[in-house]
Amino acid sequence: MKLVTCHYLEKNGRRPAEEFINSLDDRTQRKFFNEKELLEQFGHMLPQPHAKYIGENIFELRFRGVEGHIRVLYFFFHGNMVIFTNGFVKKDKKTPRRKLEAAIRSRKAFLEVRKEGDD
Repeated sequence: MKLVTCHYLEKNGRRPAEEFINSLDDRTQRKFFNEKELLEQFGHMLPQPHAKYIGENIFELRFRGVEGHIRVLYFFFHGNMVIFTNGFVKKDKKTPRRKLEAAIRSRKAFLEVRKEGDD
């Protein structure tokens, strides 16, 4: 079963992952779409170096672009949906804490809205 991917929409209407991807060089954007296709095809089974679990139910899609090492953070929802939260150009060995925290907040907000919809 192929997964569905989408970008997290903040209350203010922003889509941080989409904005980040749109800011990248055209060649890097094509690489993102190739990696996204692999993620849609393999889901949780997508191995490194393409994807990596980084904690707190957050994963990173990993690839190299013109700008450097690109990371796009995401989480899974109901097993068949991937929600992209944000992205960045990696400059250090570790994922910047504020980027991970932003993804965690996005996931929490997303799940809260879904839970309210169940009432």
